[in-house]
Amino acid sequence: MKSYINSDELYSITESTHQNPHHFLGMHELPDQSIYINAYQPYTKKIEVIDLDTNDIYPMVSVENTGVFTLELKKKINYKFRYTNFENVSWENYDPYSFEPTISDLDMYLFGQGTHYEIYNKLGAHKVTVNGIEGVAFAVWAPNASRVSVIGHFCGWDGRIYPMRLLGNSGIYELFIPGLNTEEIYKFEIKSRDGMILEKSDPYASYAEMRPGTASIVWDTSSYEWQDSDWQNEQMKNDSLKKPMAIYELHLGSWKRNDSEHGFINYRDLAHDLVDYLEEMNYTHIELMPVLEHPFDGSWGYQVTGYYAPTSRFGTPDDFMYFVDYMHQHNIGVLLDWVPAHFPKDAHGLRRFDGSALYEHDDARKGEHPHWGTMIFNYGRSEVKNFLIGNALFWIEKYHIDGLRVDAVASMLYLDYGKEAGQWIPNPHGGRENIEAVEFFKHMNSVIYGRNPGVVMIAEESTAWPGVSRPTNIGGLGFGLKWNMGWMNDFLRYASKDPIHKQYHHNDLTFSLVYAFTENFILVLSHDEVVHGKGSMINKMPGDYWQKFANLRCSYGFMYGHPGKKLLFMGCDFAQFDEWSEAKSLDWNLLEFDKHREMKTFVSDLNKIYRDEKALWEDDFTNRGFEWINCTDALESIVSFVRKDEKDEEHIIVISNFTPVPKYMHRIGVPRAGSYQEILNSDHQKYGGSGVLNEGILKTQSIAWDHKPNCLDIKVPPLGTIFLKYIK
Repeated sequence: MKSYINSDELYSITESTHQNPHHFLGMHELPDQSIYINAYQPYTKKIEVIDLDTNDIYPMVSVENTGVFTLELKKKINYKFRYTNFENVSWENYDPYSFEPTISDLDMYLFGQGTHYEIYNKLGAHKVTVNGIEGVAFAVWAPNASRVSVIGHFCGWDGRIYPMRLLGNSGIYELFIPGLNTEEIYKFEIKSRDGMILEKSDPYASYAEMRPGTASIVWDTSSYEWQDSDWQNEQMKNDSLKKPMAIYELHLGSWKRNDSEHGFINYRDLAHDLVDYLEEMNYTHIELMPVLEHPFDGSWGYQVTGYYAPTSRFGTPDDFMYFVDYMHQHNIGVLLDWVPAHFPKDAHGLRRFDGSALYEHDDARKGEHPHWGTMIFNYGRSEVKNFLIGNALFWIEKYHIDGLRVDAVASMLYLDYGKEAGQWIPNPHGGRENIEAVEFFKHMNSVIYGRNPGVVMIAEESTAWPGVSRPTNIGGLGFGLKWNMGWMNDFLRYASKDPIHKQYHHNDLTFSLVYAFTENFILVLSHDEVVHGKGSMINKMPGDYWQKFANLRCSYGFMYGHPGKKLLFMGCDFAQFDEWSEAKSLDWNLLEFDKHREMKTFVSDLNKIYRDEKALWEDDFTNRGFEWINCTDALESIVSFVRKDEKDEEHIIVISNFTPVPKYMHRIGVPRAGSYQEILNSDHQKYGGSGVLNEGILKTQSIAWDHKPNCLDIKVPPLGTIFLKYIK
C-alpha cells in the first residue's frame, strides 16, 4: 500500500462511511510537492488518467483489489478518467472529487440563521457549469447522518460510488457530478448514526417521478421563458385588498379528465380549457388545491412529499410554468394552496430524514398530529423555517404565483389542536399557543410582503385568534386575508333550513356583520363543504326542485353582496348534484339540462356585475363600505343593506328574501334620494326564476323609513336576491 494512503481512511471509503471523501479521493499534493490521484470505482477493472493538456494517458494502480485506484505524478495536471469495466466497456468522465464546493461559507451561515431566502438555488440538484465543465451540483441538509451519497441510474443505485462531503458544521453535504444532465433520476442514500440505510427523495427537488415512483428528477427551472411581464408589472402596483377577487377553487385532477392511463390532462391543455371557462364565467382568480408533489391521490395534495416540485401527474415543471403564464396572459391570478402545517410519514419523505427527527420534533407530543397521522414541522429550528419560507418564496418568485392560501393555520397556532390531555406539551408560559409558529408566520409574511408587495397571503384559520390579517408591526400575524369560516358555517346552517323555520335562525344570517371588519375576510364555499357526506351545495338547499335552485341563486347573491372577497368551489357554479370526488371529472353532462345552464349563467353574470361594480369590493374591510338598511325582519326572513365604494360615490343596495313568498309592495329606506335601477335579480327568467322584476327607473320618496331619510317601494322576488344601483 502506498505511504500516502491511510488504511483506516481507505476502509471508510470502501465501507462507505467517510464524511469527507474529497480528503481521500481526487488530486492531492504531498509535502515534497509530488502529486497523487485517488479514485474509487468497484465496478471497473481499470482506470486511466488522461492529461487534458497533453493527451498523455497514465494507468492507475489498483490498491489491493479494493476498487480504489491510485496514481503518482510529478506535477498537477488537468485530467479526466477513462474507466473500463469487467465487460471491457469503456467510458470517460471528469473526476467528481476534483472540484471545489458549490456551497459558500455565506450560504451556510445564512441557512444556519434561517435567512437564506433563495436556499432553493443552492440545496437540491442544479444543472451548473463549473470550470467550464457541465454537470449537476447536489446538496442536502442531513446533520445527523454518518454518510450521505447521491444514487441513481447513473451509478446503479449504489451508494458507494458518489459519497458526498460534509461542509464544516453546517450539516450540509455537497457533491458536483460532472457529465450529468437534466431528467436524471436520483435519490439521497443516507446512513444514519445507528447504521441504518435510508433512501430519501430530495427535499428541494424541482421535479419528481410519477407515483408510485418516489425518486427525484433533475430539472432546470431557470430555462422557461416567461411572457407575463405586463401582468407582473401591474401586480406590483396593485393593492390586492382593493381589487375584486372572485376566486374559482379547483382540483386539477378532477376538474376534467381524459381517457389516458391515469386520466390526467397536461398542465398546458388544462390551461387552455380552463381559461376559456374562466373568461366565460368572469372569475378573477383561480385557487389550486395543492399541486406540490404528493404520493396519494386521496390526500387531494394536502400530504406533501415534494415541496419544491409541481406534481408530475400533469406534466413537467415547465408545463406548470406555462399554465401560470397562460393564466396571467389572460388576466387571471393564480393562488396556490400551501401546506406548512404537517407532512406525511412516507419512508422516502421528510420524516426521520437523516435517521433523526430533523424536520419534526422528536417528542411525539409536539411532533405528530394523532388524528391526521402526520408529522408537525419544528418551527423553532432555523433550517426548517428556512426550508418553508424559502419554499413560499420559491412558488411566488420562480413560478410567479400571485398568492398562497396557507392550509390549517389553526393547527399550527395551537399546541393542543386535535389532541387530548396528555398528547401535547404547553409552551414555556404554560399556555396552548405555539409561540414558535407565531414567530414563523410573522417572519414569513414580513419577508414575503417586503419582497413581493403585490402578492396576497391567505390564512385558512378557523378560530378567533386575533390579528391574523393585521400587520406584524402592530402585533398581527401579517397575513393579507383570512378565510371566514364562521360566516360559512353560520350561513350554510341558515340556508339549509326550511323557510318556515328560518325566522328562528335569523341570527345565523346577520351575526357575521358583528365581526366582519375585525379581519380582512374571504367568504368561502370551498371543497370541504361538498365532501364526506355533507352534500353538494344544491343538495343542501331545502324545498322542491325549483326551490333548490332558487335558494342557491339567492344564497350566492347574498354572498356576493356581503363584505369580503369571494370563493366558490368548482361544480358549485352549475349546481352539481353529486358530492365532489377527486377520482372523477365534474359532471359536465349536467349542462345539457336547463336548470344547470341557467345556474351557470347566473353565476357568470353575478361575477361580471361584481367585477364591474367597485362598491361591491373596493371598501370590503371597513364599516364605511357597508350599512344595514334592515337586519331585524326575522319574521319575513328578508335582509337589506348598502354597499359603498371608498369615496362614497357608488351605492349598491342588496335585498335578499329567503322565503318563497314574493313581496310586491315592499318598502325599504335608502340613504340617498334619487333614482335606482335593478342591475341583478336572481329571479329573472333567464336564470330559471319566476320573473318578479323591478323594471325601469325606481324613484325614491321623501319618506323616512328604516331610519333612513328616503325610501323605495320595490318588488322582492321569492327566494331571490336583487341588486339596485344608485343612478347619479
